[in-house]
Amino acid sequence: MKRLVILISGRGSNMEAIVKACAAEGWPATVAAVISNRPDAAGLAFAAQRGIATAVVDHKAFGRREDFDVELARVIDGFEPDLVVLAGFMRILGSSFTARYARRMLNIHPSLLPAFTGLHTHERALEAGCKIAGVTVHFVTAELDHGAIVMQAAVPVLAGDDAAALAARVLVAEHRIYPQSVRWFVEDALVWDGEVVRHRDGAPQQLLLS
Repeated sequence: MKRLVILISGRGSNMEAIVKACAAEGWPATVAAVISNRPDAAGLAFAAQRGIATAVVDHKAFGRREDFDVELARVIDGFEPDLVVLAGFMRILGSSFTARYARRMLNIHPSLLPAFTGLHTHERALEAGCKIAGVTVHFVTAELDHGAIVMQAAVPVLAGDDAAALAARVLVAEHRIYPQSVRWFVEDALVWDGEVVRHRDGAPQQLLLS
């Protein structure tokens, strides 16, 4: 039984999708804790209502990012996770932290990486005239929004889209592929081929939504 620790900063809609899928689909896993860097994160209430342990490591209490990382790792490790899942966790993590959880920490980013790393992905995709946009689940490394890709979903950019409309369409895809990617991890279905991650049985690692 794999133990998951999910990190959030706000509403935690991807966290909710993972928690619900884990329960409904009977994964060989348990969500051991939901941790936030913000005490007012709405997702903490959802987790508590589900009987999931919660914790807060407020980044504002630390003068240095390194000190925050150390305390966050201490709290995470108290729950003995097999996998750390970043679900809208809006803090950049240092290299020592990412090395600590190498190949056992996932993130989701609202673009088709390696395109549009960082912030304001939907605005940038629209400004670039992209005809498709999407989302990527990847393992976390010290380099922001890099690391081996587990799964991607592509969605169309429609005439008249603004950033909010595109973000809403991408979010639907996020809620499909993030639980799937976590499930693959807990079922030991992901294999490493050098620095590339493949599904053990060749399951498609891309989703095209119309």
